[in-house]
Amino acid sequence: MSGTLDHKRPRPPGLHSRATWTDEKLLVAYRNHGDRPAFEELVRRYEKELYGYLRNYLGDADLAEDVFQQTFLQVHLKCDQFEPQRKLRPWLYAVATNQAIDLRRRNGRHRMASLDRRMGAGAEGEAGPFAELFDSPERGPAAETESCEQRDEIRRLVDELPEPTRQVVILVYFQGLKYREAADVLGIPVGTVKSRLHAAIQKLGEALTPRDRQL
Repeated sequence: MSGTLDHKRPRPPGLHSRATWTDEKLLVAYRNHGDRPAFEELVRRYEKELYGYLRNYLGDADLAEDVFQQTFLQVHLKCDQFEPQRKLRPWLYAVATNQAIDLRRRNGRHRMASLDRRMGAGAEGEAGPFAELFDSPERGPAAETESCEQRDEIRRLVDELPEPTRQVVILVYFQGLKYREAADVLGIPVGTVKSRLHAAIQKLGEALTPRDRQL
């Protein structure tokens, strides 16, 4: 009987081409037509990226997995709230971030575990100040050891940033979101994103010893 009911539901075009669809088209197909394979493709497309973000944010693999599942449950429940003219990625990150914040509040987790991933290139060609904190002109074993020690120190310092600043650093420099996307995720102006990043760069630079900055 369930098969009969499914056949009555309108079928979206391009049944076998979902891998080529945009994120927005996938969600609209699921919302408007109950196209479950479209939803599954969306989950598959974001499972590594979004899980990695949540693991960085929460510092715990099991919690990250739980929040990832809750995120897509919320996408299922709230897909009618998505505006198709917007980009899905920032909206999805906003849902995930809100779920992570809610979990931390419920668990009373006021401190985060150390970030395990190395900072990568930032968006819009603005990663220079952060990238320079890692760069070393030397390549010998001693320089490699010092560089690893420096990265560990920077991870610790990032972990101790005020939460609003830390959120921006993770979104832009770890996840590679553009300033506008990070602003949409957090519901703040682009200028605030830039000012928080500037504050983070300044704080990290001041915390590093002169010797560290010469590496």
